[in-house]
Amino acid sequence: MSSLEWLRQQGRQMSLLLVRDAIIFSSLMIMLSAGLTLTYMTTKVPNFAHGEFATLNIYLNLALVRLLNINPYLGTIPAFMLGGAVALVLYLAVLKPLMNRGANYVILMIATIAYDMILISLINIFADYLNRIHKLITRLFQLKGFDIEIFGQPGLFIIAPVLAFIMITSLYLFLNKTKFGIAMRAAIENPSLAEVVGININLMYAASWFISGGLAGVAGALMPLYMTCNPDIGIRLLISIFAASILGGLSNMYGALIGGAIIGFAEVLGTGYLSTALGPWVVPYRPVIPLIIMMLTLLLAPKGLAGIDWKRFMKKVG
Repeated sequence: MSSLEWLRQQGRQMSLLLVRDAIIFSSLMIMLSAGLTLTYMTTKVPNFAHGEFATLNIYLNLALVRLLNINPYLGTIPAFMLGGAVALVLYLAVLKPLMNRGANYVILMIATIAYDMILISLINIFADYLNRIHKLITRLFQLKGFDIEIFGQPGLFIIAPVLAFIMITSLYLFLNKTKFGIAMRAAIENPSLAEVVGININLMYAASWFISGGLAGVAGALMPLYMTCNPDIGIRLLISIFAASILGGLSNMYGALIGGAIIGFAEVLGTGYLSTALGPWVVPYRPVIPLIIMMLTLLLAPKGLAGIDWKRFMKKVG
C-alpha cells in the first residue's frame, strides 16, 4: 500500500469515527434540547439549571456502576426518576410560588440560576464524597470501559439513537394520543382556556417539568460512556442545549429535535475537520460553533426553524 492510499484510508476511518461521534452527541442533544423546550413552553422562562439535571445523573450512574456493578444502561431508569424529581422541585418549590406572587420573567430566570448554583454545590459535595470515602475518580472521568459492544461498535452508538427515538416517539404519542397528554398540551398552549374547561393547570405543568427533567437525566446517565465528565460539564453543555432549542424554536417541541441534531453534528464534525485542517489548538474553541449558530438564528430567524414559513421560503428561493 502506497503512502497516499494509506493516508486516504486513514482519512476515511477518521470521517467514519467523526460521524459516529456526531450521531451519539446529537442523540444526547435531542433529549436535552427537547427537555429545555418543554420547560420553556410551560413557564416561558429559560431554565439555566437544565444542564445540572444531566450532571447530577452523571454522578448517580458513576456510583451505580462503580459501587453496585450495575450496567450503565440500566442506570437510565433511576436517572429518569431523579432528573424528573429535581426538575419538579424547581417548579413546585421555587418557580410556582414566585409566579403566584406575580414575579416577572427576569426574577424567574434568576431563580433558575440560583437553583443551578445549589445543584452545582451538591454535585461537588457528592463527587468529593465518592472520591474520599470510596476512592473513586470523580474528576475528568469516563465509563467507556463499562460499555458493551454491538456489531463491533460501542453500544452507545446503537443504544443512544434508539433510546432518543423511543423517548421522543413516546412523548409524541403521549401528547397526541392520550387524554392526559392532550390535556397537558392544551394547558401549555392555552392555559386560560384549558382552565375554563376544567383542566388542572398545576398538575399538567408539574408533569411537564417531571418529563423534562427525566429526559435530561437519561442523557446525563449516558454521557460518561461518550465524553470525559466533570462537575462543571452541565454549565459547559448549557450553550449547546440553548443553541439547539433556539435553533429549533423555543416554542415548538418538535423543532427542538431538529435543532439538537443540527447542533450535535455541527459541533462534532466542525471541530473535527477544523482541527485536522488547522491543528488541535482549535478543539478548546468548540463552544464557538453553537454560539455562532445561536447568534445567526436570533438575527435571521428569531422563532427558529419551526417559525419559518417554509412554503413561502421555497417559493422565494424558486
